[in-house]
Amino acid sequence: MKTKRLFSLLAILLLLLPACGTEKMDGTLVLVDQNKKEVTFPQEKPTLFFFITTYT
Repeated sequence: MKTKRLFSLLAILLLLLPACGTEKMDGTLVLVDQNKKEVTFPQEKPTLFFFITTYT
């Protein structure tokens, strides 16, 4: 029973938290790749990006 309540609470939070945010981010999102080049992500449409890390 506790698991169902916890799952329900998490589901509600996952639905409500994005609704509280702003519609669009101010400015641009710029990251640096492994070659020290800046990569800019577009803000006009949703973008999915992945981080792949290695430990040396």
